[in-house]
Amino acid sequence: MPTSAEWLIFLGTAALFAVTPGPGILYVLARSLRGGRAEGIRSVLGNGIGAAVHVVAAALGLSALLATSAVAFTVVKIAGAAYLVFLGLQAIFRRHDDGDQAGGGPAGRLSRSPVAQGMLSELLNPKTALYFMALLPHFVHPETAPAPLVFILLGLIALAMAMLADLLVALFAGRIGHRLMASPKWRIRQRVASGAVMIGLGGFIAVAD
Repeated sequence: MPTSAEWLIFLGTAALFAVTPGPGILYVLARSLRGGRAEGIRSVLGNGIGAAVHVVAAALGLSALLATSAVAFTVVKIAGAAYLVFLGLQAIFRRHDDGDQAGGGPAGRLSRSPVAQGMLSELLNPKTALYFMALLPHFVHPETAPAPLVFILLGLIALAMAMLADLLVALFAGRIGHRLMASPKWRIRQRVASGAVMIGLGGFIAVAD
C-alpha cells in the first residue's frame, strides 16, 4: 500500500487528471447537452464501466500489450476514433429526436444506450489503459500487499474521482440541455453541436500520439 506521503501525491495527481478535459468529459458533455441530465448520468456510468475494465486489465498485466505493441495501440486507437465519429454522424443525421423511434427492438435500443456507448467508447480508448499503467505502479509495493489487489483499489479510487468530475459536468450541462430541448430548433442545433464534438473528439484521438 502507498505510504502517507504517497497517498497525498496519488490523490493529488488523480484529482488533477480527473478535472482535466479529456475524451471522457467531452463525451459526457456532448451527451448531456443533447439528451439532458439523465442521459449524461448514464453516459458517466458507461464511461465508468469501461474504465473499470481497463483497471482490471492493467492489474492483470493485459494493458501492458498496448504499451509495448505499436500495432495493438494503433488498432485500438483507430477503432475508438472511428466509433466516436460514427456516433457524431449518427447524432447529426438521425431523423428522429428520440433514438428509440429508429431501429426499434432490444438490440437497437442497447446499441443506442448512453451506458453501452459510453462503455464501448471508453474501452476503445487505449490512453485510458496507458493512464492507469503509467500512474498506479508508482504506488504499488508488492512487499506490503498483493500487487493486483492494490492496483485495483488505487485504480477504482482514481476512477471514482474521474466519475465525480464527469457527474458534475453531466448535472451542469444536463440542466442547460433540458431547457434547450423545449425548442425544436434548439434540439436540432444540440444534435449537430454534440455530433460535431464527438466527431472532433474522434479526430483528435486518431491523430494524437
